[in-house]
Amino acid sequence: MKIEVQNVKQCNQIVEMEKDESFYDLVKKMDKENYKKYLAVKVNNKLQELIVNSYNEDDKVKFLDLNDNDGQRIYIRTLCFIYIKACKDIFNFVDVNIEHSLNRGLYTEIKTKKTINQGDLKRIKDRMQEIIYKQMPINKKILSTKEATDIFASQGMHDKVELLKHWNSEFIRVYELDGYYDTFYGYVAPNTNVIDKFDLKLFFPGIILIFPTKENNFELPEYIEQKKLSKVFKEAEDWGEIMDIGNVGVLNNKIVDSTIDDMIRVNEAFHEKKIAYIADEITKDKNIKIVLIAGPSSSGKTTFAQRLSIQLRVNGKKTYALSLDDYFVNRDMTPRDENGDYDYETIGALDLELFNEQLLNLMTCQQVQIPVFNFKIGMREFTREPIELTDDHIIIIEGIHGLNDKLTENIPQKNKFRIYISALTQLNIDNHNRIATSDLRLIRRIVRDNTHRGNDALKTLELWDNVVKGAEKYIFPFQENADAIFNSALVYELCVLKKYAIPLIKKIDEDSEYYPERQRLLKFLSYFKNIDNERAIPYTSILREFIGGSCFE
Repeated sequence: MKIEVQNVKQCNQIVEMEKDESFYDLVKKMDKENYKKYLAVKVNNKLQELIVNSYNEDDKVKFLDLNDNDGQRIYIRTLCFIYIKACKDIFNFVDVNIEHSLNRGLYTEIKTKKTINQGDLKRIKDRMQEIIYKQMPINKKILSTKEATDIFASQGMHDKVELLKHWNSEFIRVYELDGYYDTFYGYVAPNTNVIDKFDLKLFFPGIILIFPTKENNFELPEYIEQKKLSKVFKEAEDWGEIMDIGNVGVLNNKIVDSTIDDMIRVNEAFHEKKIAYIADEITKDKNIKIVLIAGPSSSGKTTFAQRLSIQLRVNGKKTYALSLDDYFVNRDMTPRDENGDYDYETIGALDLELFNEQLLNLMTCQQVQIPVFNFKIGMREFTREPIELTDDHIIIIEGIHGLNDKLTENIPQKNKFRIYISALTQLNIDNHNRIATSDLRLIRRIVRDNTHRGNDALKTLELWDNVVKGAEKYIFPFQENADAIFNSALVYELCVLKKYAIPLIKKIDEDSEYYPERQRLLKFLSYFKNIDNERAIPYTSILREFIGGSCFE
């Protein structure tokens, strides 16, 4: 049977498939030297595992490696599987949690009574390298939900048992590695030998698992500690433990037993308390005149800024919001990116000299005429009435460059307070399957783009890669500059967002290049039970910025 194969040895070719031959067998035959780098295939645009041996005449098959987002996810899941197996081998089947992104890797915790030391780290790493060197097969099994539940219960994996209580299928895909069974949100590689680069670093009380990234040219990134971000994640984790919500299974239980409304009220009150605390920190320092708010797309910056403004006014301050958009240079002066297109996200697209001059004048209560940027003609205009602030005013500025000192380089540090905001969820699907903050923000944006901008999910996905690249370049490097970090994630929000997002995502056609992403997101959302009644969600909630009904609109 003939199929068209793409991306093996960087060329396309028609090849003959033998009966029952898997794609894994095929790629080993086609590229003997480099077959280990291939992690999955797209068959007629549908993501498939390499072990698949079912295909049709004239199928179009593209092999994926680390250059593809799905390939990178499979590499990371496979590495996590090997790491979990090594930890369980060394520490006698102890629980291992894959928590969240941190320090340019994944933060993990081994639930043992002893403190993990450098000797333990070496033992784990040596065992991982042994598993990789032995080229152990990773076997996929389709089990009944009852069989899988029994296996996970016998392995002490109660988080997976809880999740399977709400599983909406009779069967589940399970992976087996050297007698150990696990499930993952997505595919893993068929063999441990695909892992060629990784590292481990101690970060008390856990371990950072480091892997090659696209942003670092598929090498291991430089290890950089993010102590402030770590503190926020720890706070979220502690709050989740207090509320007894660490994974989706427990969250679904609260929906089923009708205790979710109370949890929503507590979560929203926690947000309000944190915003009030930040406002108190700003107010008690008489030198602070400017508050800079930055965070990646769909972090809830707009609602946060409004709620912070209210809390500052409660404390006796006046507030004035200043938009960075009005300080764009004229279009003919806008820098261009590597493709020759206007780059509106670079800090060079802003008139920093005028911006700093007007900030200084506003701070000293001088009269200022704020410009208006006319996006239709691509020029700045001065059509507003001049304004004059008082000594009690706090200027609130929201924008992607807020944490970059270059934005306000003429303003003394003592006059500035910088806030980083992002949706840093502590909730995981289960102990071994984290919820990426970028996935939460993507779901938020899909819903918001439709409710507020009339865009469909396809349009959002077409823009998303560039949005992520912009955050990697202009926001994330400056996170640790923040004086305060606000975590905008709400533990319950995906149970609300899913009913808005799923119909939009389902409209993506099978022939779209984003069809695999469509399937991934639908699978992800299927783990959550619906919260249909939204009466407990206050009109001031950050979630309202996305689903609608915000009192700040």
